[in-house]
Amino acid sequence: MLNGRGRTALRAAAVALATATVVAVVAPVAGAADVPRGAVTVAAGVPTDRVALDRALHDVVEAGGASAVLGRVVQDGRTVWQGAAGQSDLDTGAPVRADGRFRIGSTTKTFVSTVVLQLVAEQKVKLDDPIERHLPGTVPNGANITVRQILNHTSGLYSFTSDPELGLSSPEALRAWAESDRATTYRPQDLLAMAFRHEPLFAPGTDWSYSNTNYIVAGQLVEKVTGRSWAKEVERRIIQPLGLHNTSMPSTSMAIPGPHAKGYLKFGDTRIDVTRLNPSMAGSAGAGISTTADLTRFNAALLGGRLLRPAELAEMKTPSPQALAHGVGYGLGLWRTVLPCGEFWGHDGAIPGYATMLMGDVTGRRQISYSGNPFNSSAETGRTAEALTATMACGPIAPSTPSTKLG
Repeated sequence: MLNGRGRTALRAAAVALATATVVAVVAPVAGAADVPRGAVTVAAGVPTDRVALDRALHDVVEAGGASAVLGRVVQDGRTVWQGAAGQSDLDTGAPVRADGRFRIGSTTKTFVSTVVLQLVAEQKVKLDDPIERHLPGTVPNGANITVRQILNHTSGLYSFTSDPELGLSSPEALRAWAESDRATTYRPQDLLAMAFRHEPLFAPGTDWSYSNTNYIVAGQLVEKVTGRSWAKEVERRIIQPLGLHNTSMPSTSMAIPGPHAKGYLKFGDTRIDVTRLNPSMAGSAGAGISTTADLTRFNAALLGGRLLRPAELAEMKTPSPQALAHGVGYGLGLWRTVLPCGEFWGHDGAIPGYATMLMGDVTGRRQISYSGNPFNSSAETGRTAEALTATMACGPIAPSTPSTKLG
């Protein structure tokens, strides 16, 4: 299980593409390299242009780390670059489309956390409420675990994705899942039962460990407080108001609607198409589908104050001391990272066949998003993925250079 401890953000970007084929997870693989707030301001970065961005994107595919990669850079509310490289279907050789949809894995968590913080603003929930108050009898020791600790991963709850029953805990189990179990439907109660058969990792509030179980609990919290499913509330409060027409939060539908690249897992010389999977295996911890355009719009709206009041947004952007002790700038469904050009906030995610990165700079002026279809793991994959993230985040755009599509 990849939990993000002690990794730099650029390395995390590489790991998202390089290792998702080995152990598939719906947790982010990003741990933010953290520095004191205000220590870095956004700077011009290393000069580059759209051709350099296309090249960086294409390099990831050429390194063999992904069958397809697509990305987008937004500056001051305008898409200044989008690109795509690779094949959407390895059997037909069809090129990938830059506007294609993809599974976003744990980036879903930021949507769910935003809804919970809206409920906080509406005084329906308090961050320091014990989870037992809202979900009586649901979470062991729930009287001593707060809503805040659920959202910032200091609850100590074991992550259900590490339980062997789900089939993601080893390459052997993952292959069995890919070949025969991808259509299985899991209720939230089933996922929680997998987690709660294990002892807590630590007493609530004493340490930090990324756990997908926390966000299954958060989804149940939303449902209990609103009377509607977490997915319906995300749609009602975020997707519809922002016009995210290509974003969805499916429950059991195995299909990715619209144009999309296929996702694969590779086991030796065997390639398995895992595009169709039952997203209930991830639920409110990672079931979402989106596009780079919708994700950057969401990030800009969130960090720009259109979805949360300043008080709740400040809470979301406050890493816990326990996370900082691990070198991870994780707040409430957002993680902070400092790149050469400044401070960024976002979330990444991985689910079998897909890896996603979404970040926006602290000024709200620049957002980046990319999706890759991991295929092979190598040091070269890591290097090219790091270079892609740095180029997208920190390279200013040369306005006279036309955008191109490689692949």
